[in-house]
Amino acid sequence: MRRYSVFVCETHPIAIEGLRRVLSDSEEFELVGAVNTSGEVLPPVEQQKPDLLLLDQSIGLRTALQLIGEIRNVSPQTRGIMWVNELAEPECLRCLQAGARGVVRKNQPISVLYECLRSVAAGGLWLEHSLAQPVAGLGSRRNTPKFTPREREIVEQVCRGLKNKQIAEALSITPGTVKVHLMHIFEKAGVRDRFELAVQGGKLLSLEGGNGTGPSAGMSSG
Repeated sequence: MRRYSVFVCETHPIAIEGLRRVLSDSEEFELVGAVNTSGEVLPPVEQQKPDLLLLDQSIGLRTALQLIGEIRNVSPQTRGIMWVNELAEPECLRCLQAGARGVVRKNQPISVLYECLRSVAAGGLWLEHSLAQPVAGLGSRRNTPKFTPREREIVEQVCRGLKNKQIAEALSITPGTVKVHLMHIFEKAGVRDRFELAVQGGKLLSLEGGNGTGPSAGMSSG
């Protein structure tokens, strides 16, 4: 089993020590470094290139989001996770758009932290406060969304936190075409906005694929 490296930026030393003890018992994760301020993060992350980075909300959301962007430049493989006390949905969306791959609250059980780390390490998106109820009812729906191959691609890009312009560039289509596809996707999925789509997209795609309605070999032109 591969062991993933974890780095943490946390303003409270006691929280770092607690995390160190928790991860010392893990065969999946290893704490490779820790700092107390945002100004100390970049040099060790650039040198060690950890798989996962936990960022304390206390350093300030704006600072954390800026730091996530800077980390992507010096260590593209490092996936950032916001480690928060509480965070409203609009702020969670801002985190996704900035490149964070997860948001987890500090008052959750250790099992929830591990679930977040596993999901993000595997390349997924994880938001513990939004996944429990909205997604729980999806499996009981008789008709899950039937996305076109292009719509599936766009859902995947939204789950990665990309904006419309970035999605358009990645798929070689226009931003206007992305907007039209998103309108159809929202209607099919029964979600209100791209935030709901981002947190539920992975489950929606897996349910659709499980029903044998996944993308065919051919690709839509968009």
